[in-house]
Amino acid sequence: MAWASCALAQLDRITSREAVSGLKAALERGSTAAVAHLGRTDGFFGNPQVKIPLPESLQRAERLMRRFGMGRHADELILTLNRAAEAAVPEARALLVDSVRKMTVQDAKGILQGGDAAGTEYFRRSTEGQLRKRFLPIVKRATDKVGLVQQYNEYAEKAVGLGLVDKEDANLDAYVTQKALDGLFLVLAEEEKKIRSDPLGTGSAIIRKVFGAVLGH
Repeated sequence: MAWASCALAQLDRITSREAVSGLKAALERGSTAAVAHLGRTDGFFGNPQVKIPLPESLQRAERLMRRFGMGRHADELILTLNRAAEAAVPEARALLVDSVRKMTVQDAKGILQGGDAAGTEYFRRSTEGQLRKRFLPIVKRATDKVGLVQQYNEYAEKAVGLGLVDKEDANLDAYVTQKALDGLFLVLAEEEKKIRSDPLGTGSAIIRKVFGAVLGH
C-alpha cells in the first residue's frame, strides 16, 4: 500500500502531456519491435511461442499422413500457414501507430496505472477488428499458392455439418488470421512488460521519467 501511494504521488507530479508523451513513445517502440520480430522470415515459424500448427480438427489427419510417409504434405501446409502470418503482420504497424496517436489523456493515465499489459489490451480493443480486415486478404493470397489449402477448405465445409471439423477451423485463412493476431498481441505484451520493468534500458528520457514514476523510482 505504501509503495502504491508513493508511485501514484510521483505519477501525479508528471504533467498530462508528459504522461501521454512517455506512454506513446513506449507503445510505439514496443509495437515497432513486435512487428519487426514477427513480420519476417521465421518470425512465426521459428518461434515456438507463436508458431501456427494445423487446426486441432486436422491434427488427427496430420498424424495419419505422417504415419504413411506423407509428412511432407503436412509440413508444407504448416510452413505456408506461418509464412502467411509473417507476410500479414507488417500491415499492423501503421494501425498501431495511428491508435497511439489517437490516445486520450484519460486512456494514457489508465494504461500507466494498469497492469503489465494494459497498453496491449488497449491496442487489442482499438485495432483488432481493423487488423483482421487487413490481414485476411494477405493471408488468403499466401495460402492460395498451396493447393492443399483449397482442398482442406472444401473438405472442411462438408465436414462441419458432420461434426468432423470445428466451425471456427473450417476456413484456414480465418484460422491463420486469428493466430497471427494472437501472436502479435502476445509479443506486444512481452515488449510492453520489458519497457515497464526496465525503462532505463530504452535510452529514452521521457519513457524513463514516466515509467520510473510508475515503478516508484
